[in-house]
Amino acid sequence: MPTPLQQLGQRGQSVWLDYISRELVTGPDLARMIAEDNVTGMTSNPTIFEKAIAEGTHYDEQIHALLDRGVDDPNEIFLTLAVDDIRRAADTLRPVHERTGGADGFVSLELPPSLSHDTARSVETAREYRRRVDRPNLMVKVPATPEGIPAIEELIAAGVNVNVTLIFALSAYERVMDAYMRGLRRRHAAGQPLDVHSVASFFVSRVDTAVDRLLEERIASAPDDARLPALLGTAAIANARLAYEAFERRFRGAEFADLAAAGAHLQRPLWASTSAKNPRYRDVVYAEALIGPDTVDTMPPATVEAFRDHGVVAGDTVREDVAGAHRVFAELEAAGISMERVTQDLLDAGVRSFADSYDQLIRRIAEKAGSFAAPQGHAAAGGMRDGTRR
Repeated sequence: MPTPLQQLGQRGQSVWLDYISRELVTGPDLARMIAEDNVTGMTSNPTIFEKAIAEGTHYDEQIHALLDRGVDDPNEIFLTLAVDDIRRAADTLRPVHERTGGADGFVSLELPPSLSHDTARSVETAREYRRRVDRPNLMVKVPATPEGIPAIEELIAAGVNVNVTLIFALSAYERVMDAYMRGLRRRHAAGQPLDVHSVASFFVSRVDTAVDRLLEERIASAPDDARLPALLGTAAIANARLAYEAFERRFRGAEFADLAAAGAHLQRPLWASTSAKNPRYRDVVYAEALIGPDTVDTMPPATVEAFRDHGVVAGDTVREDVAGAHRVFAELEAAGISMERVTQDLLDAGVRSFADSYDQLIRRIAEKAGSFAAPQGHAAAGGMRDGTRR
């Protein structure tokens, strides 16, 4: 009897682990999860790396070695550590990549958040990441900011695999799909192979967190309005199901047919942030509600364990009650809640959050490297370049 995680694979959904660490990529657990838990990819972000690098000792030996070589820029130290982890994970997932004809088995590395509003440097840095990692199953994560959208097109046209991240709004998702198709058409017109891959990471649970907060404010001021309590916990799944509706309309219809015939790959929707943040909600509610063909669910380790234990796979649930999802949006609008405003606020907050995590990561690396370097005289020779030690 297949486990619930294996059943997701039977429905055409990939499970990507939303976590990375040196211990994971050098030990046996990742290979076991690939073999037993339908894990076919991995994602990383500054918050994940901040926890992995700064809080343990697994990276200390490599940090010492870098300092001995004269590498004292904490940004370069971080990138070197991250590239090594990404390479190890990519090598472990390489058989998945080959078995699926290059459709799966990817590992994602995020651009520095400081580039979220810089198109040219995003493109340049993503190309540099591809060169340094040097693995075919790397995806570079680019945010769906106004400046990120043209970067996505440029990178797809250049053959760089892209994981478009921080998508909250349906309007932003339409622009992401536009950019992907434009990049493919440029490759096709130039006679280049359409062997580039992309996923569109649509964030889920944070939508309910934001909308529920607004609904609770309205319920407190209008306790007799029976419509409002029924809307709690409905916005995130409705948002994602409407995104999947848009995906099928754009990629399964005439618009993409010529590219598909030329060998182009679908840009799969990826459900990010699918661990329930509200303790009143079932811990796997989002994962259970968004099952469908040609999708990816990125799960942190706790959600992988929870879904393995008690997840229910009840068919292609992402296609269920799409009319109801449209009604949820209409009722939220009637209640004075603009999903366009909510999702814009979430994008802005997401960029800030990752930037804060990245800054904290760099500070922690600088502190750790500084403590290692001082006894050997490295600190006296110039200290850390971020200005924390001089």
